[in-house]
Amino acid sequence: MAGIIQLGEKNQKAGVNRGVAVVDFFLRIVAIIATLASAISMGTTDESLPFFTQFIRFRAQYDDLPTFTFFVVANSIVSAYLVLSLALSISHIIRSGSRNSRVVLIIFDTAMLALLTSGASAAAAIVYLAHKGNTKTNWFAICQQFNSFCERTSGSLIGSFGAMVVFILLILMSAVALSRRH
Repeated sequence: MAGIIQLGEKNQKAGVNRGVAVVDFFLRIVAIIATLASAISMGTTDESLPFFTQFIRFRAQYDDLPTFTFFVVANSIVSAYLVLSLALSISHIIRSGSRNSRVVLIIFDTAMLALLTSGASAAAAIVYLAHKGNTKTNWFAICQQFNSFCERTSGSLIGSFGAMVVFILLILMSAVALSRRH
């Protein structure tokens, strides 16, 4: 009788772990969409304004600031990692008892969360300066003139910060799935 109860508990744990693996897979897809959209949105940000005449123009592009370039590269790297990690996520759905691959995913997910956080935080500081400026250092707010540029950069930050929340959920879920095995 005790053997039957233990077998039932193992099947129940496997079902819970399989459910966690399915949610993990869908969260990875959501994070891919968020990071890829953020990278594309920031990477295609460009606005020109005429100055005095039609031939002299002020231009604002994402690659004018190295911080925005780092943001695009960081989001692209994280997006590529997420695409590659889908294979392990699928293997967790098929084999819910895989432990070593889940530990590897936690380590790499944490590293990608750090990269994504650094890129998004640095870009957020520049977007804040673009919106508010800093009168003590004579940095003027440019968002009154470059509306489209500021809207797109702010929008791309939303996707990146959303992906950070998804990564935190992924790490916590993987940790819970590992702790249930003991």
